[in-house]
Amino acid sequence: MSEQTPSNAVSATADSTRGDIGRRIAQRREELGLTREEAASRAGTAPGYVQYLEEQSTAMPGTAVLIRLADALQTSVAALRGGDADLPPGIGRAARHPELIELGAEECRTRLSRHGVGRIAMETPDGPVIVPLNYTVIDGEVMFRTAADAVPATAVGAHVAFEVDHIDEALSQGWSVLIRGFARAVTDPDAVRRLTELAYSGPWAGGERDVWVRLEPVETTGRRIAVR
Repeated sequence: MSEQTPSNAVSATADSTRGDIGRRIAQRREELGLTREEAASRAGTAPGYVQYLEEQSTAMPGTAVLIRLADALQTSVAALRGGDADLPPGIGRAARHPELIELGAEECRTRLSRHGVGRIAMETPDGPVIVPLNYTVIDGEVMFRTAADAVPATAVGAHVAFEVDHIDEALSQGWSVLIRGFARAVTDPDAVRRLTELAYSGPWAGGERDVWVRLEPVETTGRRIAVR
């Protein structure tokens, strides 16, 4: 398919990554804070074509276009194609001149408030455990929901640590925020109803997860790796 004449006549049996490329382009562009116009200018293409790639599930740009887009978005063709989807983050090499910067309380809150996936560390009868979970921020507080028989439910009433991070593979930099505090169950029916209505996302794992847990922070700290 040429860059000038995109076609929707694509076989349903083609590469299963179709549609994912557009989402990865949009995500990476937004991570860099670029508009479609700015990304298109860097890649030497038209803003309308970038929009087409991001919005059309059948879009499959050619290799030459992907190379230019990857360069413009400071990433790799493999990353845009999803070739690293099953790899752990942080496999790239460290930058030559990294700097570790402590984050202030306000910046920690700002980064936490973007929602997403975090990791909670707790003691269980079988020993310490760390599990990932979806969280949301409501009224400035970190909340998550789980099932009564799931591992995160054992955190209720206990000291926990909760960590959120982001890694920029292309630039070998990133940040992390750590909360130490207590996990409290939210049991008031009106409060539970309100949290369910305001939740940013449902749990990715699906299933019945109707136990809401609020994190009461005792200490919040953060760090960022910058490249000079």
